[in-house]
Amino acid sequence: MNILEKVVLKVLEDQQNIRLIRELLQTLYTSLCTLVQRVGKSVLVGNINMWVYRMETILHWQQQLNNIQITRPAFKGLTFTDLPLCLQLNIMQRLSDGRDLVSLGQVAPDLHVLSEDRLLWKKLCQYHFSERQIRKRLILSDKGQLDWKKMYFKLVRCYPRKEQYGDTLQLCRHCHILSWKVCVSRRLPQTP
Repeated sequence: MNILEKVVLKVLEDQQNIRLIRELLQTLYTSLCTLVQRVGKSVLVGNINMWVYRMETILHWQQQLNNIQITRPAFKGLTFTDLPLCLQLNIMQRLSDGRDLVSLGQVAPDLHVLSEDRLLWKKLCQYHFSERQIRKRLILSDKGQLDWKKMYFKLVRCYPRKEQYGDTLQLCRHCHILSWKVCVSRRLPQTP
């Protein structure tokens, strides 16, 4: 079993980082397609049938990832959308990747409205990029205002984002709560 297969199996098992592995597999598949098309030019080393088999394996993994059904927890308590709008926006301001904001905006119509907030995108641009970088890539909307969301994605293509290496959030499978630390309920003895 190769390392890529182990990564795919781990993602299938944990149902986390699905988007990242999908992007990785798509990039790999596209690269292999390009190389296989140039087979007469000695780009690939080895048997062409082996490379085609590897491409089929990647397609199989992609299909498995597409078939993942995220299981909803049985917990019927408050959800993110039940929080007050100002608190939702405050939490969204803590996300450091614009793709996460876009994904969150696709969850519900109310979250879409919040994810389009100009101030949210402005703060994200100012967090990752210098004033000089921002000034070089100004983009105006149809209304003549700065389009911070478009600017963010333009800046991401031109400049590196600020790296952030904080503790990652973990989802407790016992109580279905996101936390930076080990869940307290795991340490408590379970009563029958």
